[in-house]
Amino acid sequence: MDPTRAAFRAECARLAEVLAELDDADLDRPTGCPPWTVRELIAHVRTGIGRVTDMLAAPAPPTPEVDAATYFGAAKFTPEVDADRIAGGRRDARQVSRETLPADLDRVWRAADAAVDAAPPERVVRTRHGDAMRLAEFLRTRVVEVGVHGLDLAAALDRPPWLTAPAAAVIVDVLTGGRPAPAELRWDQLTLIRKTTGRAALTGPERAAVDAAGFRWLTFGG
Repeated sequence: MDPTRAAFRAECARLAEVLAELDDADLDRPTGCPPWTVRELIAHVRTGIGRVTDMLAAPAPPTPEVDAATYFGAAKFTPEVDADRIAGGRRDARQVSRETLPADLDRVWRAADAAVDAAPPERVVRTRHGDAMRLAEFLRTRVVEVGVHGLDLAAALDRPPWLTAPAAAVIVDVLTGGRPAPAELRWDQLTLIRKTTGRAALTGPERAAVDAAGFRWLTFGG
């Protein structure tokens, strides 16, 4: 789990640093995850990080049923689940002020990291969707959430992406299942993440190269 934990720590710490630089006007900007504002998207990310601590406080399921890739399945993206997710982000955004936001995120991710450190290596957890999965695999989903939504926040704030190298490596591995992209695409990790998550559109030649190689990646739902 060490590379995943390093990625989790690096990406959460970087996000907390960015939050300390924001003002209310920044937090009220719209994002590419409508209808959330920057404030609401941050709240969604913060809640997702905190789930690690909550899940480790609950009884452990006997055996894992899904991994990080299968966790991101269609059931997570039904209209009902999406509506609950949107409402939760908006509700949680009202609980923390701009002044306390960086410290709150820092507290939440460090508590999650401490809970992981205290857990047995093979610990199994149950997600809010009912999935039983190894803690190491669930932590990979948290790296995806923090890292990919970090790209959304950077875009909304008109800032260069701050995605850390450890997090990029974990996200690429989850998205592709460890399979390399066609060499002719010449994608770096950031471009691959943007293209495969829909943050950047495929060009015609890129689509042709993808189809010719039979290159497939994880899609969030559908």
